[in-house]
Amino acid sequence: MLGIEDPYVLAAYLLCIASTALCVIYGIVNWNRGDEPVESDDVTWVAQEKKIEDEL
Repeated sequence: MLGIEDPYVLAAYLLCIASTALCVIYGIVNWNRGDEPVESDDVTWVAQEKKIEDEL
């Protein structure tokens, strides 16, 4: 098949192609999924970081 006699080399080529296809499909499915919702802990953390940066 394709001039490749060793089955392990053929398997490596096929797995590379399959993993590339899966990555492309995953990217298309999750393209515009959106961001995670902002939680109150995140807002508090950002406020504390801004306060510390202003003090420096």
